[in-house]
Amino acid sequence: MSFDEFNRLTLTEETVATEKLSLPLQALWHDNHGDWEKAHQCAQADAGKDGAWVHAYLHRKEGDRENAAYWYAKAKQAMPAESVSFASEWSEMTRALLAR
Repeated sequence: MSFDEFNRLTLTEETVATEKLSLPLQALWHDNHGDWEKAHQCAQADAGKDGAWVHAYLHRKEGDRENAAYWYAKAKQAMPAESVSFASEWSEMTRALLAR
């Protein structure tokens, strides 16, 4: 699936067969639909670096930078500066995860 296809689904589809997506991508889909709790559950259910990266993003978005820093370290990703928008980070992560 391309980024444009995924982005279109997250913006236009109220429901999508998210179980066909990896847990980190499911988390990003739910996040883009405003369901932080479901997004967090999906990210937390993935024990790998991708799940940790999305988990970190979700805690940064929540405003818990200390917890986010822990998860960015587990993901081996640098925590973005506070000036980096959530939309920008969401796009970067989505593109990277779709490319895998």
